[in-house]
Amino acid sequence: MTRNTLDAGSLLTSLKDKKIMMMPDLKNILGSSCRMTVLRKMRELDYITSYSHSGKYYSLKRIARYNRHGIWSCRSAMFSKVGTLKKTIKFQIDNSTKGFSASELHKILKVKVEDVLLELVNIKSITRKKMSGVFIYYSAASNLKKKQVVTRKAKLQSPDVEMNPDVLMYELKAALIIFYSTLNEKQRRLYAGYESLKIGHGGDKRIGELLDIDKKTVAKGRQELLGGETEVDNIRESGGGRKSVKKNSGGN
Repeated sequence: MTRNTLDAGSLLTSLKDKKIMMMPDLKNILGSSCRMTVLRKMRELDYITSYSHSGKYYSLKRIARYNRHGIWSCRSAMFSKVGTLKKTIKFQIDNSTKGFSASELHKILKVKVEDVLLELVNIKSITRKKMSGVFIYYSAASNLKKKQVVTRKAKLQSPDVEMNPDVLMYELKAALIIFYSTLNEKQRRLYAGYESLKIGHGGDKRIGELLDIDKKTVAKGRQELLGGETEVDNIRESGGGRKSVKKNSGGN
């Protein structure tokens, strides 16, 4: 058996036992003070580094046990399927249905994320939008971002358990927002008023926040419905309607 094989084998044995190790310990096992020598041997074993602790912890892919977010926590060290913290944050956001706030990401990743989020925004790898006073981070892909924003808004307006049962449930709200966007100005106002009436007390504010319009606009639509002011002007396409009759100047 060659010296190289013995070295790799000793590293494997130690890592299987301890799960994670730092560079000084790895150097000690190999009897080498050269970091590049250690990394060369670790590369043979398909190693990974932590995204926490500035990448100071090492382990092996075969040892890691990732959760549903692709994160593995071993003692105080955090590892990700996709590698660095920057790659991990982008991956989490791109694979989210409703984007993430910094606090939501922190709960998953267990490390400070604000600086990396700002860096990713600055290089346009992700986007952000303030919602209810908090920045929410979304994918840079426009189509995915639109879906994430709609889902986030609907989630924010998810009804309380005490709410009137006639209120639209969460799974219908994304469709509500999309439908609302197809209406003209007066139709939007009336529809918003209608949904407010279904909710009852507090409906103007709740629907206003959901549809991103002033609650006074919702109230006006509600009042118009209650007052019977529901006539919506038809917008006739150019060339539509009854054709004009050309008068015969010569008579019959």
